[in-house]
Amino acid sequence: MSLLGHSKGVDLPALQEHLQGLWNRKELQELHQFLAASFSHMQEPLTGLLDLLEGCVTIQKVKSTSLSQFILTEFMRWKTNNPKAILKGLSEKEKLRLQQRALELLTDTQSGYMDPLLEVYQLSSLEKPLLLKHVTFLQDCCCCYKEALVFSVKVELQKDLDMEKMCVPLILLDKLPLVEMYVHGHPDLQQRLVSLLDSWCDPDFNIQQLLSHYPQLVLSKHQTDQIQPKLLSKHVFRLMEKFCIDPGLCSNSVYKRKLDSLRFLMYKTFGEKTMSEDNWRDHVQTMVAGNTELQIQLVQLLVKHCSLKTAAQWAAHYHVPRHRLPIGVWDIIQSLSPKQLEMCAVSVQPESWTPPQSYLQKYYQLPLAREDVHFVETLDELEQCRQAVLKPGCVVGLDMEWRASFGTVSAQFVALIQLAIQRQVFLLDLCAHSISHHNTTVNFIRALLSDNNILKLGYGMSGDSSSLVRTWPELREEPLKMEGVLDLLHVHQELQRCWSGRRVSRSVKVSEGPAEKGLSLLVQQVLGKPLNKTEQLSNWERRPLRISQLRYAAADAYCLLDIYFALSQDQRAYGLPEDLRSIPSAQQAKSREEKKPKDKSRQSKRREARQKVNEPRSREDECVKVNSEYHGPPITPRELRVVCDNMLQGLGCFLRSLGVDVRMLENTDDHKVAAELACAEGRFILTAGQPYQTLRSHLGESRCLTLDCSEKARDQAVHVLRHFNVHFTPADIFSRCQKFSILFHITT
Repeated sequence: MSLLGHSKGVDLPALQEHLQGLWNRKELQELHQFLAASFSHMQEPLTGLLDLLEGCVTIQKVKSTSLSQFILTEFMRWKTNNPKAILKGLSEKEKLRLQQRALELLTDTQSGYMDPLLEVYQLSSLEKPLLLKHVTFLQDCCCCYKEALVFSVKVELQKDLDMEKMCVPLILLDKLPLVEMYVHGHPDLQQRLVSLLDSWCDPDFNIQQLLSHYPQLVLSKHQTDQIQPKLLSKHVFRLMEKFCIDPGLCSNSVYKRKLDSLRFLMYKTFGEKTMSEDNWRDHVQTMVAGNTELQIQLVQLLVKHCSLKTAAQWAAHYHVPRHRLPIGVWDIIQSLSPKQLEMCAVSVQPESWTPPQSYLQKYYQLPLAREDVHFVETLDELEQCRQAVLKPGCVVGLDMEWRASFGTVSAQFVALIQLAIQRQVFLLDLCAHSISHHNTTVNFIRALLSDNNILKLGYGMSGDSSSLVRTWPELREEPLKMEGVLDLLHVHQELQRCWSGRRVSRSVKVSEGPAEKGLSLLVQQVLGKPLNKTEQLSNWERRPLRISQLRYAAADAYCLLDIYFALSQDQRAYGLPEDLRSIPSAQQAKSREEKKPKDKSRQSKRREARQKVNEPRSREDECVKVNSEYHGPPITPRELRVVCDNMLQGLGCFLRSLGVDVRMLENTDDHKVAAELACAEGRFILTAGQPYQTLRSHLGESRCLTLDCSEKARDQAVHVLRHFNVHFTPADIFSRCQKFSILFHITT
């Protein structure tokens, strides 16, 4: 059968049925030949194509979409060798008739038709009223919001359409990337989009009121959850940076981020006590300047976290209206003299290079005198640094500092570069105009980072390199080549993998305060004490830097050398390869793991597991299991000393009845109390869930045992006794409680 297109006598339904039959039987080669021959015999191929596509819509609609796509693909392939299949030469009336028919096919059911039909029927050349009418039809009649937006972008109608009408439904449907495509290349629309999203961050915004304008939209719970200030403000800040939008146009999002940052700073300073009051004051004054609402929030937070007197001083300083003050603050203001209300700067005591004795015992200490830490702010000093560092075989600890941008969208520029070598640290001041953007400085850092004969040590170096490129745009124009670099973050991740795999364990001393993380945790795990991070969030652009800032900056770089040499002395003790640079990043390790062939199916593993459960366990097998977990001789119940997390109080009572020496946490105790008791009294920790990760980092893998909190206390006890190879007699059982005789039979 050949296709004669729009000629008389053609049985179009029979033809479509024949095509559908070939498609259903998957006779694709015959279908391909049939279509090519049919297109060639068409008198009006453009009309015939529309006839076929319209027929595919009406016949077996569910299955015919793929067939229609196949027909379109074959037509586009055939068209490349048949130039007659174009609109040119047709009358304007016939051309318009075909274009209107093609438009009618562009709905959600035939979303894949758009690009081929736009090209074949030159739909972009239609008059704007017709195109706009089709967009309105897609939105109002078909609810094809995605197709309407994509079509309007293809035919460049953005300037002629209502941006909110086009974009709001897709934002609600969690399709923001499509909306970003819609405003691409249109700065005015980009600004309106960001302002729209920011308006949804207003505390008075009501999503139900917005949805009432779109009754045809039915949102899932996930889609509804995306319309909340926390997530929306993230999109606003991302788009502000992407589209270079003035933050002044996004007052709601900026206010929210600054308020969140203000609460964070209050917690760090008065709750966690890991930020000095001097650093806190510096950040807060910058953050609340010129914003009355933030100043009011600051006073309220000071009442909660600090004192009424301090709150009164700040309230008086910013002239906060009386009716906006928390209860009691106005009375304090009235009772204090003008001099007492002055916010005096934090008294600066002369700092010694040697920190207080309490810090010496608690934190890692920089093993250098003050004269060995060089603050580089001139070209002559930079040359001395260059000569000391650029030596083949040299090992350099590299770190960078910049001012934290709390609540702002300003780019973070590097303020200080720390370079540590054996017995010396150089601090390059990038706030000094004489060297900050000088070619000598840029070329020196480029030469250092690209020299494969010099080993550079860092921790999380991707963030440092990104900030460095923002600081020196010339590094983007001529991309920076990183050679001879060892990111100790990857080494740290490998250590954690080793410990989680029980290949090695290492105990560390438990420190007061919050659990360590990042580089500080690695320093604690390898060198015994964590870093003092009090100055981490200080203002690194202020000059002169305090002694404590200089000491922190130098220690942050020099500890990388100490870690590297400690690990290199005995890699096997840490479960690491001899060449530390061969350790892949976490992403690379994950990719390698995914590429490994799976030797067993999930079903076969389950089958083997069931067989093992059903097999009787011999005493010999059980000893092998115990010895693989606990490398120690058999012990009596009284010799086992444990501390139970507050999630395992039932287990604690059970073990205590068996004669085990048990300490149990109260419901209000922090999990770190377990680590402190374990260290002070030589106990093992029994825990469950997420706290295991934190506790393991403090004491090591071998001192912690995690249990399934969904199991009954008796089953948990069986696991504990087998794990620690506890041997007991019937006398131990019956002397305490008759019901524990069952446990004796299970474990023996």
